[in-house]
Amino acid sequence: MISCDSRLWTHVSLRPEVSGLHVYTIESLLALISIRFGPSLRYIELPIELITHTVLHELANKCPNLTSMLLDFSTAMQLHDFNDLQTFPTKLRSMCICLSEVIFMEGFMRKIYNFINGLEVLHLIGTYEKVEEEEEEIYEVINIHKLKSSVPNLRVVNLYGIVFVDDSHVDAFSSNCIQLESLALNFCSKFTGSALKLLCSRCKKLRSLLMQQTSLQNEHVMAVEWEKTNIQEMDITATQLSRETLINLLTRISALRYLSAGQLDAFTDQVLKEFVEKGNTKNLVALDLDRNENISEETLLRFIKLQGTFLRGLMLSGIPHLTEQFWISVLPTLKNIKILVMGMPEGCCQKIHQKIHIDSLMEGIANNCDQLERLEVRWDPDTLRFSDRSSKAIDSIRVKCLRLKSLVLSDGKYFELVKSNFERADRHTVVRTTTNCQVTLVYLLMFYKDMLFN
Repeated sequence: MISCDSRLWTHVSLRPEVSGLHVYTIESLLALISIRFGPSLRYIELPIELITHTVLHELANKCPNLTSMLLDFSTAMQLHDFNDLQTFPTKLRSMCICLSEVIFMEGFMRKIYNFINGLEVLHLIGTYEKVEEEEEEIYEVINIHKLKSSVPNLRVVNLYGIVFVDDSHVDAFSSNCIQLESLALNFCSKFTGSALKLLCSRCKKLRSLLMQQTSLQNEHVMAVEWEKTNIQEMDITATQLSRETLINLLTRISALRYLSAGQLDAFTDQVLKEFVEKGNTKNLVALDLDRNENISEETLLRFIKLQGTFLRGLMLSGIPHLTEQFWISVLPTLKNIKILVMGMPEGCCQKIHQKIHIDSLMEGIANNCDQLERLEVRWDPDTLRFSDRSSKAIDSIRVKCLRLKSLVLSDGKYFELVKSNFERADRHTVVRTTTNCQVTLVYLLMFYKDMLFN
C-alpha cells in the first residue's frame, strides 16, 4: 500500500505480500528515503530483509515526522547485526512488531529502548496460527518485563496470539503503564485472568478489555471489583466461563457499551435475563452472541424489543432457531443499526429444518435499517429460497441503504444475482462472499483505529 502523488509518499508498505510490489534492495530503499520519503513520511512497514541499522539510521535522520512503524520479523530465521545501531525514529506514536517463532529480539530491543518512550500504541503480534502441538517448546522471544519500563506512556496495548504471554506479562504492563485505556489479549491462550484484579486497580483509565479465546478462570474473574472499574468494552468470546461467573460479571460492570460473548455454552436465558434486570444495559450499543445456541428465541425477542433502538451492532449468527420470522419481527426495532450479522455458517445449516425466504428479509432490512453499513447473511445457498421478486428486493436494499459498504453472502446463485445488481449501479466493492470476507462488530470499538495493525 502506497499513498502518494508524484512528489510525496506518506504511507508505505514494503512487504511484498501486502503491497504486491517487488522486493526492494537496501540500496534502492535508502535512495527512496532520501529522495521520495523525507519529512512527508508518516507510516512505514518493513519486512525482515530491510530492517537493518543503515535503514533505521536513514529513517531517523531523513524522516522526522515518522509516527507509525511496523517491523515484520515473523519470517525471520536470523537477525541482522544491530551492534552499530545508534539512532532510531524518536517521534513514533504507534509501533507494531510481528514476532518470530524462534528468533530472540532482545539484542535489537536493547538498542531501541531509549528512543520509544513516547509510544502510545504498541502491537506485539505472535505466531498463534503456526502452533500445531501444545507439547512443542515455546520461546519467549521478546522480554516484555524489560520492555514495559521503556514505554510508560502507552494507552493502547495489543498482544495478539502470543503463545508465551501469561498473567505475569499483563502484571508487568500494569505496573508501569498507568495511562492504559485499552488492552487486547486475543488468542493469548496462557492468560488465566489472575492479573486482572491488579490490572484494574492500577490502570484506572482502562476502558476496553478484549480477551477472546484466552484461558480465563472463573475465580479470577469473580475476584475483580468490576463495579469500581471504568470498563466499557469487553470481549470474552470462546472462553470457558461458567453461568454464575457470567452473571456476576455482567451485573457488576456499571456502563458496558460493547459486549462480545459468543461461543459460550454457559450463556443462557438466565444470564441474559439477569443482565437486563440487575445490570446496566442502557449504554449497550454492540452485542455479539454468535453461536450461543442455549439462548431461546423468546428471550432474545424480549431483549431486542427493549434494547433494539439503542443498538448499533448486533451479531446473532450461528443460532439455528433464529429464522426469518424472528428477524422480520425485530427489524422494525433496529432503526439505528449499522452492523448486522445473521444466519448459520456454511456447513452448520443441517441444524435448520426450514428454508429461509430471503426476499422478505431483504425488504424488511431495506424498509427499517437505512443506517446500515455492514450486513452479513450466513445461510448457505441450499437453505436460502428466492423468487422472481428477488430483483425488486435487492433494488430496495441498494436504493434505501445508501451507507452500505459491505454485503456478505455465501457463494452461489443468490450471491451472483445480488453482485450483478450492485455492479450495474457502479457499486462494485459492496457485495462479497463469506469465503473472502467476514463481518464483525470491531468497527464499533472506541479504539478501533488504534487497534488496526496490518
